[in-house]
Parts: sequence; structure tokens; C-alpha cells
Amino acid sequence: MNLTSIPRRNYSNGPTPIEYLENLSKLLNGPDIYIKRDDQLGLAGGGNKTRKLEFLVADALKNNADTLITCGAVQSNHCRLTLSAAKKEQLDCHLVLEERVAGSYNPQATGNNLLYNLLDADSKTVVPGGSDMVKEMEKVAKQVEAEGKKPYIIPMGGSNEIGATGYVACAEEINSQLSENSLDIDYIITPTGSAGTHAGLLTGMGESNNSIPIVGISVNNEKHVQEENVYKLVGKTSDYLKLRNKIDKSSVKVLGDYIGPGYSLPTDGMIEAVKLLSQREGILLDPVYTGKTMAGLIDLIRQGYFKKEEKVLFLHTGGSPALYNYASLFQ
Repeated sequence: MNLTSIPRRNYSNGPTPIEYLENLSKLLNGPDIYIKRDDQLGLAGGGNKTRKLEFLVADALKNNADTLITCGAVQSNHCRLTLSAAKKEQLDCHLVLEERVAGSYNPQATGNNLLYNLLDADSKTVVPGGSDMVKEMEKVAKQVEAEGKKPYIIPMGGSNEIGATGYVACAEEINSQLSENSLDIDYIITPTGSAGTHAGLLTGMGESNNSIPIVGISVNNEKHVQEENVYKLVGKTSDYLKLRNKIDKSSVKVLGDYIGPGYSLPTDGMIEAVKLLSQREGILLDPVYTGKTMAGLIDLIRQGYFKKEEKVLFLHTGGSPALYNYASLFQ
């Protein structure tokens, strides 16, 4: 697979490391747990959206855009990183923020909201939960066009076929690292939300004929809904890249048991997972994505889902700046 013909910006230096979580593995007395540190990707605070933005922003520049418009929840990692990429490229950036939990938006909040202000977004439009976010972004785009600017709309999470290409490239990176270190991984565990990361990994692994099962821990949708979302995006990404191999729908594995009361709402498992990783490994997770995904992994280990002799790779998609807006949970 050759991705070199696709426009791409470079926002990180080299591959992110794969680390062995020795202390956590011993504590849980289960499989050996490894972690792919995509929290160490470039731009302000890092995280998985950086890989997507390398391709999305390159496409925006190819189309002569001077303004990025995107959307997300009020504490969106994607919005933070899109804004950061815009500043690096000296583009304007407008954010549309969805208040998914009524009354949750606080213009003085810390976490990612603080970084929206520090990075100086050109505008922040807050809309009620359940709004049609595409239409809301199109409204902003019309305003931008009226000012003589050329906007480029990036979907929620950067999760279209262009953004998912970032995790097709990541799959290649993982395969190279596993080969270089003679490391055999039995499962990959990833957060799955807007679907781009999960779909890109599946597409990339499938094209390289690597059959490692990829298990997505959903942070927002029920199992069947998320599996359909991921599978549709796998198809679009494969078509966009003109890939030979078609991913069978049975390869799309999602567990929807760890969402709790809703997207971004705390669970006891998430709180335990964030504390365990920080206190056992010195690694910060986030309360919305990786905290709930690690809670899922820990629970699966305790249930005996994995064999003790197996090796599991956890994809750390970043998001730790959001921790500061959840300070009361960890005081």
C-alpha cells in the first residue's frame, strides 16, 4: 500500500512508541498489556485527531481554503487539535460546539475550552444537543463566504475517508514496529466514537493481511449502531484509497457495555482506570474516551476474556487536557 501520492502535512516527529505496561499487567494478572502512545502525537496536547488532520488539512490547502470549520462536543479534543493545526498553517478556524449534556457548556471552563480560548478560535458557536451539526457548520461557512473567505468543513472527529486515512497509515506504522521488535500481538483495543480511528485501523490492517482482531470500545453508540458506522466508513476509505482487499463485516467488533449513562458522563470504571494508569504507569488517560476504553479492557481481563499468555495492544488516543474539567472526580 502506497500512501505517498496523497497530500499530507507533517505534525509529528516519527512513530509514537509502543510501551509495555509491566505494572498494570502484573496487577491484573492477565495478558501482557502494551500501549500505543498516540497521546504523544504533535499539535497542542496531542491525540489521535492529529493523524487525521495531517490528511484533512492537506486536502484543505490543496483546495485553496483559508478557513477551517469543524464541530464537536463542548470539550472536544478534535476541535482543540483542528484549531491548533489552523494556527500552525495560519488559517482561520471556527468551531461549532454541541452541548450534548444540557447546561454543560461553561465559557469559563478549563480543559479543552481553556485551550480554545488560548489558541484564539475565530468563533465558537454553541448549539443544543441533537442539532444537525452539518447544517450548523454550513451556516458558519455561508457567513465566512460572505466575508470573502474560502471555508473547508471538517466533519466531527475528522472521521471521513480522508481523515480515516491517518489510521490506515498508523496501521502500517504499528505493523513495522511489531516486526522490528519481534512482538506478536493477539488483540488491539481502541476507543471508537466518530469511527475514523477504528475504521482506518481495520482498513490498514486488512490491506496488509494482518488478522489481529481489533476490538472497539464504544464511548457513545450502542454496539450494532457503532458497528454499522465503522463498517460504512471502512468501505468509503477503501474506495477512496482504491484498495484491493475488502473487509468482511464480521471483522468489525464493537463492545457497547462501557458507555455508562451517556457520552462524556463519568462511570466508576472510568475513574478507576484513570487512577490506575496514572498511579501504576505514570500515564494520563482522559475521562471521555481512553478512560472508558481502559475501563472496558480492565473489566474484560477480570472476566477472563483474554488468555493469560496473550498480548494486548491498547491504543491511547489522547485527550488528557479534558481531565482538568473533571477535576472534582479525582480530588
